[in-house]
Amino acid sequence: MDKSNHDPLMLAEPGEANADAWRRRDLEVLWHPCTQMREHPDTLPLLPIERGEGAYLVGRDGRRYLDAVSSWWVNLFGHAEPRIGAAIARQAQTLQHVILAGCSHAPAVELAERLLSIAPTEPGRPRFSKVFFADNGSAGVEVALKMAFHWFRNRGIEGRNKFIALEGGYHGETLGALAVGDVPLYRRVYAPLLTEALFTPSPDAYAAGPGETAGECARRAAAALEHLLERHAGEVCAMILEPRLQCAGGMRMHDPLYLKLARELCDAHGVFLIADEIAVGFGRTGTLFASEQSGVAPDFLCLSKGLTGGALPLAAVLTPQSVYDGFLDDSREKAFLHSHSYTGNPLACAAALATLEIFEADDVIARNRGRAARMGALAAPIGAHRHVADQRQAGMVVAFELTRNGDKATPFAPSLRVGLRAYRAALDRGVLLRPLGDVLYWMPPYCVDDADLEHLARTTAEVIDQATREALA
Repeated sequence: MDKSNHDPLMLAEPGEANADAWRRRDLEVLWHPCTQMREHPDTLPLLPIERGEGAYLVGRDGRRYLDAVSSWWVNLFGHAEPRIGAAIARQAQTLQHVILAGCSHAPAVELAERLLSIAPTEPGRPRFSKVFFADNGSAGVEVALKMAFHWFRNRGIEGRNKFIALEGGYHGETLGALAVGDVPLYRRVYAPLLTEALFTPSPDAYAAGPGETAGECARRAAAALEHLLERHAGEVCAMILEPRLQCAGGMRMHDPLYLKLARELCDAHGVFLIADEIAVGFGRTGTLFASEQSGVAPDFLCLSKGLTGGALPLAAVLTPQSVYDGFLDDSREKAFLHSHSYTGNPLACAAALATLEIFEADDVIARNRGRAARMGALAAPIGAHRHVADQRQAGMVVAFELTRNGDKATPFAPSLRVGLRAYRAALDRGVLLRPLGDVLYWMPPYCVDDADLEHLARTTAEVIDQATREALA
């Protein structure tokens, strides 16, 4: 791709009428996810996308948009990555799908072997030895939750039917995953349908008290977790958390120390630890897996999103042998009968194998360190903006918390919709930002270059100016 021209408004050919026609056609038939459809077509502009090229999306009208959110955090190496596309095409010529119950195929076996070989380890703790495939992140979380509960039941241990999760955490939209999430916007309306979960304070460093370091915040949150485990001794089967970074909860970041302390507490109380690395795995936070920064291996590792480089849906749940052995019995009721029709789909597995090969061939993690440093340098001046209360970073993720006069105690009123104003202003400048409330964040594909990042930083600074000025006018 020729990236010499970074003008985001460049038209390949006149096509606005074509784009408008497509918007009308879309709204006649589609119900879009995570959207109040009444906001289309005016309040929330609909982008008819024709194709992707590297870090950019190209609309039907020819306009180019820097995909600063990696299309919901899934795209790692850029759109239309040829090595992933070629792997899918090769696999499509031999086997597109086969039931994985009772059958086997090379892509699933090879992918499981590769994942187990690179998964996080911890001295003195057994390595992961088994992989269970699912279709998407929420489904992967469901697998881990059900396995954790079922394992205790198979051992004849009654009463272990509660889960602990972090306040402000998010793990998906299916009912089991939603039950261990704590983002009210997604959870509140479905609360009558959800199983009970126990929520413990987040180690979120943004919530640190005066003079409190991120590490001290992590220790304070761990002390609260300890008290919760003591109050519910014998009731909890597992704790689930996103290591290092709570994404949908507002890109909240915490010290890696917390996962280490949580691991120790879970061990002390005989509770499984589930690491939801669906969004934070595969290099997003600076290491291949975020758990590595704590020197910890969880009991269940949930992976998805970047697993296929953003090409196809796939999830994987990794477990040690001891979990697997807990389901071996002559009784089918003790088997793990959870299933999805497309479990271990060969095309998705081929895409995932190509993704892992790119990590190795391109030395992605080392290369990302340089990009992350550049992102941090470009973000620092934006962090000094009058209405930015916090600028934080974890690897290839940068977030800006917008509040009135930068005061944590005075967020903007939701009715001002500062984040939405910034989103629209960014689209006008050729950047796709999708704020979480009034938190703007960067989570771009790893193929972004200096010109892309400079465009992203310049745009972010401009839209913060514009959105806050409009909101306070």
